[in-house]
Amino acid sequence: MNSVVVVIIGLIVAFIGYRVYAKYVDTKIMKADPKRMTPARMYMDGVDFMPTSRNILFGYQFKSIAGAAPVIGPIIAIQWGWLPALIWILAGTFFIGWVQDYSSAMIAMRKDGASLGGLSHKLISPRARIILLSFIYFYLLLIAGAFGNVVVSTAIGLKGSPMAWLFMTGAGILAGQMIYRWKKDILLTTIITVIITLFGIWVGSVAPSNKIVGDTIANSRLIWAIAAFVFCYFAAVLPIWRFALPINYVASYVVLLGLFFGIIGVLILHPSFTLPAYTGFYIKIGPIWPIMFVTIACGAISGWHSLVSTSGTARQLEYETDARPVGGGVMFVEMALALFALITAGTIYASSTEYGAAIAKGPAGVFATGVGKFLGALGLPFSIGQSYGSVMMIFLAVTILQLVIRFMRIATSELLGDVSPVFKNAHIGTIIASLLGILLVFTGWWQYLWVLFGGANQLMASLALMLVSAYLISEGRSAAYAFYPMIFMFVTTVAALLYTSYGLLYRVFTGVVKGTEAIVGNTLMGLVGFFLVVAAIILAVEGVKAFNRYRAVRAEVATAKA
Repeated sequence: MNSVVVVIIGLIVAFIGYRVYAKYVDTKIMKADPKRMTPARMYMDGVDFMPTSRNILFGYQFKSIAGAAPVIGPIIAIQWGWLPALIWILAGTFFIGWVQDYSSAMIAMRKDGASLGGLSHKLISPRARIILLSFIYFYLLLIAGAFGNVVVSTAIGLKGSPMAWLFMTGAGILAGQMIYRWKKDILLTTIITVIITLFGIWVGSVAPSNKIVGDTIANSRLIWAIAAFVFCYFAAVLPIWRFALPINYVASYVVLLGLFFGIIGVLILHPSFTLPAYTGFYIKIGPIWPIMFVTIACGAISGWHSLVSTSGTARQLEYETDARPVGGGVMFVEMALALFALITAGTIYASSTEYGAAIAKGPAGVFATGVGKFLGALGLPFSIGQSYGSVMMIFLAVTILQLVIRFMRIATSELLGDVSPVFKNAHIGTIIASLLGILLVFTGWWQYLWVLFGGANQLMASLALMLVSAYLISEGRSAAYAFYPMIFMFVTTVAALLYTSYGLLYRVFTGVVKGTEAIVGNTLMGLVGFFLVVAAIILAVEGVKAFNRYRAVRAEVATAKA
């Protein structure tokens, strides 16, 4: 099939999903009210709560949810064939992805900007809050280690990326000052700061890190791990408008420009898929269900998005009516990024053998090569286009990483704040999170955690949809649009975690895994996987009790009125 057909189908799905389905849910079920006071305006503190223009928040949301996963996931998932991957990206986004992102933000706004932990306490039970917060912290730690590794590996592998990262940071801080302190025009600010960032990409290409600091520092994993988490420290403790928000906003344009011109390149070259449409239900990396569904991750639905929507976006939305374009609309843009990654993997290699050799070196290289090819259709030299694709990858990773540490700081406060007031201190929570992240990246232990990412990520999504369903049932509104996706995701993710955990332990007990560290790592993660399943089942039981409780209350009210 020609890649242009995929682009057209994607546009149709996005148009119907946003203009019809999302609009219906927004106006008829959630009943967004532009006059209702939002937490951003009620509790404005300039740190976490900050009324923000939806134009700025759109860019922030995109770079906060679009990490490396929507690129890496489809590139790996194409091993089952491009057709099942395409169907899941489109169907997952249309029926589940935007639903979770938008609805999580809406219920958080309706509950005074509560995080997922706070929502679980208010909507489910106190026990659900403790279990969910523990789950969230482990989940965030997993992402911190994995994305920290992406940042470190990219900084070492692409010596020009640190300079681009430095310029992006400076441009982001400048954007925050121009918009919120100097009250400059948003368009002017955007143009200036994006140009500065693009200039930084060029500077990095002519002044790589090894020429500036020497090979020893440029190739040190510890140095770059410390640099990454120092960056995240400032993102976690500074007011959101000073650092995290404007940096993600500026970075979003670099990624969106690459995506936009990359798709233009697809339309110009209009290549056909060279890899098979379908290779079989069971392949080396696992069965198509449930493993492919959790492999694609953010390209269709991701639990990470619910954390961003509740702990970040809901505290910055100026009006309830901004939730649909920011929460729902951005998910369809991320769908486009996933489709572009799928087209890249499926069309730039002549055969499955050639693709296999490329994917063995890592999906980041596949993506960078694809960006180089499609930007080349616009006259850009392949080497520069490939470098741009690599910079996109580090921007995708580091902008997520800074929010992970910020949310870990919030989770530490919520989880341990009652144990000791010291854990409510922003610096303490951030330092703990940063040290754990550095430890995972430097030692390589993150690899044992990462194997559980797919299942844990989507399980987080099903739990977020459970909270949405509980809210809707408590309000006497139709919960079907969130309830049925919740069931599908819960069953799929529990199956994925059981499959993965069994595989880890099976390799240990059959002697396939050698070495003390590998045996301990696989055993520990296998047990953690089973623990997550048990925790999820407990939360599901608590959720069912809450559903029944709300239905009983509604029935009593209806009887009393009769």
